[in-house]
Amino acid sequence: MDDPRIKVYGSATEITIAANAAGLRDLAERLMGLADPELRDGYHEHLEGGINLAEGSVSLILARDEAL
Repeated sequence: MDDPRIKVYGSATEITIAANAAGLRDLAERLMGLADPELRDGYHEHLEGGINLAEGSVSLILARDEAL
């Protein structure tokens, strides 16, 4: 299986999250984790270019916000 590869880029009016199949599964697992009923409001994850995301990506924060 391929390693997850995810890239986040965009402009002032549009953000694109592009990923290979393994990267899409990784994002889905992270989002499912955020939906866990045991987690509290405000829980979040930071994804950073060169660490969890491809080089050149803008940072991405996945956050749980029950006020939405």
